[in-house]
Formats: sequence, C-alpha cells, structure tokens
Amino acid sequence: MSGAVVALEHVSTAFHGHVIHEDISLTVNRKDILGLVGGSGSGKTTLMREMVGLMQPTSGRVRLFGAPLDALPDARLAALRNRCGVLFQAGALFSALTVFENIAFPLREVRTIDQSFIRDLVYMKLALVGLDSRVAVRLPAELSGGMIKRVALARALALEPELLFLDEPTSGLDAVTAETFVDSIASLQSELGFTVVVVTHDLDLVHDLCSQLAILADRRLVAHGPPQEVMRSAHPFVQSLRTSIRGQRVFGAMSYP
Repeated sequence: MSGAVVALEHVSTAFHGHVIHEDISLTVNRKDILGLVGGSGSGKTTLMREMVGLMQPTSGRVRLFGAPLDALPDARLAALRNRCGVLFQAGALFSALTVFENIAFPLREVRTIDQSFIRDLVYMKLALVGLDSRVAVRLPAELSGGMIKRVALARALALEPELLFLDEPTSGLDAVTAETFVDSIASLQSELGFTVVVVTHDLDLVHDLCSQLAILADRRLVAHGPPQEVMRSAHPFVQSLRTSIRGQRVFGAMSYP
C-alpha cells in the first residue's frame, strides 16, 4: 500500500435506509488517472466526496495518503485536504469574485503564503491552464463555459495538489472544447505528476485520459483495472457501455476475447 494515495476498505454508504454502495474496496495509486464510471444514481460523486473526507461512509474506512479519515483531528484532516484539488461539475466559482480573486482564494485561506507572492502565483496558474492574464479582472458571468472550467482548474491547482479530483469535467462543453480541456489535463498531469480521480460519463474522456477505470453498478464495484481489461468484463452494465453507439466508436479498435 506504499504507493496508495487513496484506499477504500469495505466501504458501504446508505442514506435514510437507501443503500448507495455496498462493500467497495478500491486503491488509487500514485500518478494513476482513475475514471469513476457508473449509471445515474450509482454514487460516483458520493464516493469521490468520501475519498476527500467531505462525507463519511456508513461503514468501512477511507485512507487518504495512508491516514484513516474517520480517525483524524480537524487540523490534520484540513492539512490532508490541502494536498488535494477539486474541480466541481459546474466550476463552482464564486460569482461575486473576479477570476483573480477566485484563484487567490485557496492561497489566502492557507495563511502561510506571503500576500505579495499570491499575485505571481495567480498569474502563473492562469498561464498553466492556457488563459491570458487579462482574464483575471473578469467575473464568472463574463466567461464562456470552457473558460469557467479552466479557471476552476487553475483554482484547483493553486496549492499544487498531489491529488486532483474532477467531477464531470467535460459536462456542458462542446466536443471541441471538451477535447481541448482533456488534452490540457493530460499534459498537466504528465508535467506535474499528480494523481487524478475523475467522475465521468464521457467515454471519449475515459479513452483519451484514464489509465485505470472503476465501474460502479448494482451498488458495487463491478470492474476495476486498465480500460482495455475492464471493457472485457461480462457484467451487463459494462457490456451496455461497450456496445452502445459511442462505446463502439470509442472502444471499437480494442480486441476482446
């Protein structure tokens, strides 16, 4: 487990008697790009929230960087979260703050970074995600969908995380913008070496970005491994993905037994 960034150990989750997950064990290793895939209501985002300590499972244990999240004091949990970045589905930018202030927000929250250095860091992160420094003065309402995603990514990368969580990062983007955005993530991951957990239903993203797949269905983890291996699974949900029109186009070139 020395290379494990996230480890789920027999995790089960229920809300008001409704079971979301049952006995899920999963390891995310350093520098993996793991895609969490499942149908609507399969609990992909819930599982991601449990990985970062925003929610606690009903039973089982989640370890983040080797530390059990259910047994940590608040200060230690906050320190672990600072090693993570999160890009929420709709970007979740603060609508009343400029792009600059949105990216600066996590830097200021840490309270250990010199204020005079924050400006340089913000512009560095903007450049990192391919945005011109002139965007810094705009409000979120003045940005396109693709620009919102890039600003949200810059904010998620502000503290140079070791682990990046992406919740449906291509949702709401046109095909060209989505492809460009995924290429940016792949390039940044290759350059910076962080680990990625991405919740997605986008099979193009799965094919182009993910080194590992975890498939959720029937409240359980039904397949886990490299995409080509996972797509060989006989589980009906995996087969429905592979034989869908998009699945055949994306994974059609793969060979199966």
